[in-house]
Order: sequence, then structure tokens, then C-alpha cells
Amino acid sequence: MSVWKRFLLLCQMVKIEHSIFALPFAFIGCFLVMPGLPALHILVFLALAMVCVRSYAMAVNAMADIRYDRANPRTQKRPLVTGEISLAQAGLFCALMAAGFVAACAFLNPLCLALSPVALFLAGLYSFSKRFTWLCHFWLGAVLSMAPMGGWLAATGSFALPPILFSLAVIFWVAGFDILYSCQDVAFDREQGLHSVPARFGIPTALALAGFCHVNVLLFLLLGGWTAGLNPIWHGVCAAIALLLFYEHRLVSPEDLTKINLAFFVINGIISVALFCGVLLARNWA
Repeated sequence: MSVWKRFLLLCQMVKIEHSIFALPFAFIGCFLVMPGLPALHILVFLALAMVCVRSYAMAVNAMADIRYDRANPRTQKRPLVTGEISLAQAGLFCALMAAGFVAACAFLNPLCLALSPVALFLAGLYSFSKRFTWLCHFWLGAVLSMAPMGGWLAATGSFALPPILFSLAVIFWVAGFDILYSCQDVAFDREQGLHSVPARFGIPTALALAGFCHVNVLLFLLLGGWTAGLNPIWHGVCAAIALLLFYEHRLVSPEDLTKINLAFFVINGIISVALFCGVLLARNWA
């Protein structure tokens, strides 16, 4: 197998295209604090850090879950399961992504570098949370919530309230759509002793809890925009996000889970990009 083909399979393993969920939030954190355009090197190394840490987390997850993926009909065609990628290759890729993340953080500022081991620990440990708690969806949300805070830290080297509120929005946004996505594995999770909100409480309750999570998203987006001094355009952006989230929930019901991929991948990708564009329109450029 060629090096290029193997590289593409590794990208497929970590679903690198789904970086679109995290990257806009990292840039949101960066653009919130800058009065003008952020320096190019900050944007480059921030993007590199986010792609690397997400790829690292997905590689850890693929290796940790391989025995479950072999048994789950939905995941049996993944390259690590089919043998197109070996565990050794996945492990090497994981190590390279971790090293790339630390290096990118080092080029940003000392605080980002100091916190990089913490980020790697939390991102890696998520893969095992489903073994012992149905709160695993919120753990995943907490991992991705590092994006807006990371963007702010990359630009300032300090903590502040606006990125914390945006991070809370990300926690509930991710937890909500991950609960929706996990509805398709209820029977398998229960059979294997894995924990999730749908497996623990049933699909109808899970859908209600996902809706509650997404109501909280709107609350924290509004609060985050207010503390960051965004102009009234932000209210319209939040209204548009509310409509998208409402549509996402209309696509899924206890009787029909066939549109989960549309709700999970397409709608949430649109939401992520729309929020970044909304920040650009609503921020103070003076």
C-alpha cells in the first residue's frame, strides 16, 4: 500500500473532515479578543493545534474501541477494524498528532504549552468514559469546549469570562448532538455494558435531554456575546441557530432514526460555520 493511500486511510479513521466542528470555535475565541485581524502565525498554529489534538483524540478512541467496533455492524468497515490500518500504525499516528499539538502550542505562548498535557489527557481519557458513566456525552463536549478557550488563550495568554461562556455553549451543543447520534446504538450499548444517555434512560427521554442541552446552548451564546460586546447582529445569529437546532430535532424521533446522519453531520457543520461568521459580523472591528 502506498504512503499516500495509508495517509488517506488514517484521515478516514479520525474523520479529519469533522474538524469543521471545532476549528470555527477556536477561531471564534481568537477573533473575540482581537480588535483587528489576528496575526497570521496565531491562526496557523491555532488551526494546527486543533486539528492535531482532535485527530489524536479520535485515534485514541479508534484504538480503545476496536473490540466494540468489530462487533458493531455500523462500525465494522472502519479501516482499523478491516486491517487496512494496523494498531502500530494508528499508535504512531496518535503519537505524531500529540507531538504536533504540543509543538503548535509551544509556538503560540507559554501558557498554551503548559496546558497542552492537560488537554491531551482529557481528550484521550474521553474514549474510556463510556465504560463507566452516561455523562460521557458531556465529557466529549468538555473536550471540544477547549476550542474557544484555546483560541482566546492563543491570542492573549490569559483566561476571561467570554470564552468560558462560549465553552459552556460548546459543551451543551456537543452533548446534545452526541446524545442524538448515540440513539442508533442503544441495543448494542446495552448488550456490551456501555453507558450512554439513550442506553440508560431510553430514546424518548434522551431526545428530550438533547433538546434541553440545546436550549442551554442558546442561553450561553447570548451571554457570551453580551460579555464580549458583540453588537445586535448577534441576536439575529442566535435566532438563526435556534431555528437550525429546532430543525435538527425535528429530523429525529423515537420512531424514525434514519436521518441522524443529516442531523449530526450536515446541520451541526452549518451551525459551527454560521457561529463563526456571526462573530465576524457582530464583533467590534475598531
